[in-house]
Formats: sequence, structure tokens, C-alpha cells
Amino acid sequence: MSDEGRLEPKAARQRRDFTFIPRAVNPIKVQEVSIISTDEGLRKSCARLQAEMPWVSARVLGNPRAVSWMRREGGKVLVVDDVAMNLMDVDAARRESGDVVVVLLSFVKLVQIATPEVSRREFPYTAKADLVFAVNQSDISPDRIIASVVRAAEDHLNIRKRSDVRRFIVLIVDDEPCWPSQFLPVLYKLIGQRAGVSISRTYEEALRFMFGVRYESEIAADYWEHGCGDQVVCLITDLLFPKGSDISAEAGREFIRLVRKYYDRIPIVIASKAKEALELADAGFVLPKGDEGSLDMLRSFLRDQTGMGDFVLYDERGVQRRRLKEIGGIYSMLSEAAGQGQEAQDLRKLLEAYGERDKFSTWFYMHSYRELGDRLRPLRVRGRRMITVLRRLLLREMLRMRYTPLRLDRTEVYNLGRLAEAVRSADPAQVEALANDDAISSWLDRKGYSELADALRPIHGKGPELGRMISDIVEKWHSIYRNRGIPG
Repeated sequence: MSDEGRLEPKAARQRRDFTFIPRAVNPIKVQEVSIISTDEGLRKSCARLQAEMPWVSARVLGNPRAVSWMRREGGKVLVVDDVAMNLMDVDAARRESGDVVVVLLSFVKLVQIATPEVSRREFPYTAKADLVFAVNQSDISPDRIIASVVRAAEDHLNIRKRSDVRRFIVLIVDDEPCWPSQFLPVLYKLIGQRAGVSISRTYEEALRFMFGVRYESEIAADYWEHGCGDQVVCLITDLLFPKGSDISAEAGREFIRLVRKYYDRIPIVIASKAKEALELADAGFVLPKGDEGSLDMLRSFLRDQTGMGDFVLYDERGVQRRRLKEIGGIYSMLSEAAGQGQEAQDLRKLLEAYGERDKFSTWFYMHSYRELGDRLRPLRVRGRRMITVLRRLLLREMLRMRYTPLRLDRTEVYNLGRLAEAVRSADPAQVEALANDDAISSWLDRKGYSELADALRPIHGKGPELGRMISDIVEKWHSIYRNRGIPG
């Protein structure tokens, strides 16, 4: 009798509803954003921010010297340009406002491409900002990046203030604000609320973030209990950035070496056009930063290598062997690996390597299987035993999700066929709250509808129109799944 045959009758006899609890990456939510700028384009971006993040109270202010207008409760972001930052009393703003992040959107070319040390020497006001981004009126327009800037500020606030929360982080190491400003909108659209972003601009900042130390010699035997390295799901790093008073490729080489030594599971993107980057091709994916199509290449890498997209199985030569979209496909692959013969043995060998590098648990975390990821990550079983354990845990999770509803008002939704109607008739405020936290897409991920979940992640709004948008997308994908013969 199959595993499902043994477990299903018992699960059916003892049926009880399970509570669906989406994982909150950021417990502290940004509630208020104030934009202080003399630039008309940046001031007008307030409307774009309000449309993309309707749960945030956003406004434009004219006086950079006033700080009493901010509430003390909740997360707050001050978005300022160079003129406002030069005039504003940032220390007073922090005293008056509690959890506030000050973000500089700089129009000054030198600030956009310079190291922190050079920027602070030439333009001392830049030292007052928590985060610095580049902005212009062409490829990095205020409208394009404003929502990503606020998201980055919320991530910064939560990582700094709520270190007790286990989260998943994309670490960017780049001293120049220009390039992160270009690709953050791409990154946030992909990850939704599943992961956060942290930016380090020097070797010392990156080392402290990753390992919680000032020098490599201080990295202890229990290194994973210090710093945030155990929460990093991808490293995107330049090669040339400051280490001490020097700027050279040695900083990038050293940091990549440390990450490979202590966290070999972390995918690395070497975002650089320096000739030295090609020498590190074995250590990570070399991305020609700034070239045409580089953002599309980055998007594809993140989807396939960090667990945010399909579960992709590669062999030792980097050749793709399997591409699976949902947990049922992974279970079927494991069943093949449990068989006899050379093909099953070869598949087990590949899967064993994936298990040792936490590829399974990372994919489950990214697709909202929080409890399953927590159970898998500490396991270090190998060979057939690993296949057996994985199959049992996956099957149990699939059976469990049959009895895990998404609750909308007083309606309990168990399948895709009921979701569109329930969303359309639910209280718009509840739908908005669920959409803001990726709760609907997380539930769909766990039900095996990852493509639909990805389609919903960028969707935000306010009022009944949001419910209608979500319902229309759900109905479209319900039809697609039916045509594929996938039950809904």
C-alpha cells in the first residue's frame, strides 16, 4: 500500500481544520512616509507610492526643519533629496519619531557613484542618512523606485530592531548607490513579502552583517549563531568596494571566499564587469552589471537558484535535469529516487547533495511551507533514509493542506473554485490586509498553485476594486488549471 493509502484514511477519520498562519517577515510595518523635496518629480511620486502601497499614509512636506508632524507609533520613513537632507535636523527627527528610517534620494552624480567615504567627505550631509539611493529623471525616475525605497527602509528597520524574527534576506554588497537603485524594483516584484533586502557598502559592513564580527579572526565555531548569515538566501556582490582605506577586487574576493567557506549553500551573484570577476566563475554566477539584459538575467537566476521560483534540479555539470512547479511534483521525483536501478541511484545522489545544501528547506520556506522547512533544515539524513524522510514529511504536508482553509470573514475557503467568489464578497479591508502580507498568495503556494501565487504577489490596492482584481486573476488561472487537468 502506498504512503498516501496508509495516511489518508486516518487523516479523513480524524479530520480537523488546520489554521493557516502566513509568515510575517516584517513585524514592524511602515505606516507613514513623508517626502521632503524641492524636485517636482520626487514630490509627484507620492501619488505613485500611495497607489502601490495603499496601506501607507504618504504625504509631501515643504519644511525640512519641522519634525513634530510625525506620530511616534509605527514605522516611519523620511524620503528626502539633497537639499532637504542638508537642511534637516535628522537627530531631532529621530528623537521625536521613534522608529524612523531616513532615506536620501540623491540627484548628485558623485554621490550616486562614489564610496561612502568620498560622499561624506565631499557632501557631509550624506552621513546623516540610513540609506542612500540614486535618482534621476530617466532610468531611475522617482516614480519607478519610490515603492522599492520604502520597502528597503522597512526591511532596514525590521532587521535592525527585530533580530528575534527569523527571516530570509537577499544581501547586496555594493558601494555605489546607482546600481541597487536600478534593480531593487525588479527584486521586490519577484520576492513579494517572502524575503527582505539588506545593503552593505563596505567590506566591514558586510562582514559585520554576515558574521557579527569586525575581523575574520573573530569568526567563532558557532558562527551561525552570530550575525545574519544563517538568514541570507542570496548574496549579490560587486568585486570592487572599500576594505579599510583601499578599493580593490581583493575586498570582493575575500568576502566571497568567507561566504563559500562558512555558508556554501548561499547562491552568489558576482555583479561586476571587472576582468577579475571571470576568474571567480566557479564561485558564483558572474553578472555583467549594467549591460543590456542584465536585470533579466538576474531575475532568472533568483527564480531558479534561491527557491523563489520553480524547484530546479541541476546535475554536477550544471545541466538542468528537472523543473518542478509545486510540492506534488517534488514528491513524485522523490518516489522515483526511492526505486531500484542506476537512474534512481543517480537521482538520489543529486538529491542528497541538494539536501546537504539546504535546497529543499529553502524552497519550502520561499513557498510558505514554514513548518516543513523548520523540520527539514536541521536534518542531516543521507541516501535512501533522506528520501524516505522527505517523502513522509511532504505527503503529510499535502494531506494537511486539504484541511487548511483560507479564512475570509466567516467564509472558509478550501479550494480554488471558491476563492474568487469569497474574495469578491469579503470585507475589502480584510482583503487588503491579506494582500499586503502576501497571505492569499502564500496559501495558494501551499495548495500547489505557485504560478497563480506569483501572479498575485505584485497586486495591491484599496477598496472593492482590489477584490475584483484578485478575483479576476483567480478566475483566469482557475480556467488555466482546469484545462491542464489540475483539480481546483
